[in-house]
Amino acid sequence: MRLRLPDPLFSCYVEPVNGETLPRLVEVMRRLLAEDGCPWDREQTPASLTPYVVEEAFEVVDAIDRNSPAALREELGDLLFQVVFLSELMSRAEGFDIDDVIAGVCAKMERRHPWVFGDLKMEDADAAIRGWEAMKAEERGQRGALDGVPMALPPLLRAIRVGDKAASVGYDWPDASGARGKVDEELRELDQAIAAGDDAAAERELGDLLFALASFARKRRMDPSAALRHTLDRFTDRFAHAERAAADRGTTLHELDAEALDALWEEAKRALSKS
Repeated sequence: MRLRLPDPLFSCYVEPVNGETLPRLVEVMRRLLAEDGCPWDREQTPASLTPYVVEEAFEVVDAIDRNSPAALREELGDLLFQVVFLSELMSRAEGFDIDDVIAGVCAKMERRHPWVFGDLKMEDADAAIRGWEAMKAEERGQRGALDGVPMALPPLLRAIRVGDKAASVGYDWPDASGARGKVDEELRELDQAIAAGDDAAAERELGDLLFALASFARKRRMDPSAALRHTLDRFTDRFAHAERAAADRGTTLHELDAEALDALWEEAKRALSKS
């Protein structure tokens, strides 16, 4: 049986496999880190690789957003390379190796899915999520419910994860209307702080407003980060269209007045809505 990648930019056939090729990547990594390997790779540390891990993760997300299996395959490879790279560096520091990483995550998945690998029955996805969180809480012991949320997460994603964790112990609105009401409340408080000329308070209220919006998105099962990315994509496309339209008329955006800029923007919206 062959699987076709449904991407017009990348047409090929891929034989289904069971992960047998992972050792090849480990071998490539070890060759790069050998004494006669790549000088740059040999200088890296877990700390120096941090920005690359973050960048590759975002490029995976970008490939998903673009609905491109070809790009997703490539970006997943780049992200996997970072996992193997870090594991091999830790192996050389007598910490752990890639086999320990794989064994650990397999054991965790099996342990936290007793409704799959055991006899426990689960009614639906919501029940599975509650079961997952219960398993994590049991493993966590005396740790706080929010301790597992990385501080380094992008703020909108961190807001969603904090909300999820708080909800797992009952600290949440019963439905989206409560979160929506909180948006109005925080917006009023932001307006009050601005009217009072209190910049510090306004910044705090702006943060509260953004958190409320993220909570509303979470309750509505929407991804606020994706929503913002899509808005930025639309803005970027419209802005570029306006720039080109201005250039076609022998001028630039900064030479136009507000009325002309608005006209170009509306023209861009109309043009791109048809594409």
